[in-house]
Amino acid sequence: MESTAMITPALARDLAGLGRLGADTSTESVLRGLTTALAGGVPGCSGGSAEHWRDHRVLVSGSHSELIMLVEAERSLGEGPSTDARQTGGRVVVGDVLADGRWPRYAALATRWGVRSVLTLPIKVPPALLVVGLYSVRPGAFSPVGVHALADMLTEQVGVAMANMWDFEEVRTDAAQLQEALAGRALIDQAKGIIMQTSGCTAEAAFEELRRISQHHQVKVADLARLLVDEHQRKTRLRPPGEAVN
Repeated sequence: MESTAMITPALARDLAGLGRLGADTSTESVLRGLTTALAGGVPGCSGGSAEHWRDHRVLVSGSHSELIMLVEAERSLGEGPSTDARQTGGRVVVGDVLADGRWPRYAALATRWGVRSVLTLPIKVPPALLVVGLYSVRPGAFSPVGVHALADMLTEQVGVAMANMWDFEEVRTDAAQLQEALAGRALIDQAKGIIMQTSGCTAEAAFEELRRISQHHQVKVADLARLLVDEHQRKTRLRPPGEAVN
């Protein structure tokens, strides 16, 4: 069917796989998978790029390093198909870079890396915006026919992948913070034990001493505990056998 001419089974499979999570899942890995899928799954596409815009910060990925350099150079110029797609929210098709007079400076850069035709698609994935670029070494590679179906598939699959990834990162961050809190608590307990051993005080008094010193030196109790434990362990390693701990 003409309306799906740009969508192949390989592309559909690879895009669906972007939503699968793993230990190394990140924004970078999703974008890298997206650009690789475009380069290998869209007929006539020689390479893909993806710009992830969020909070005025951008992360760029590409199936080829030359395309990353092209996107970053375009951003420096302030003109080109990706720039137009981001600013207008509309799709941009460049049938032939050499014959298109809209961005002469961009055309010079693109042809330097062998790019002749370009398709850029802005995809809103709140709170982020993705600008996806498809590139070909031959002119007229991306017919307007089929672009709508491709854009719809990318919006759906990339949206799912990014939402899953953000949820995963939030859970992973929460788990890391919990692990850090537990580790800090264990260090504080060790530091309390050292103080109790050296001064003969109670656990409550040992913690109050830690808190007093931390407030005086303006450091966190957990950081102070880590210093105390490290110093105690260092002295223990250096102490001759049989010598009492100070």
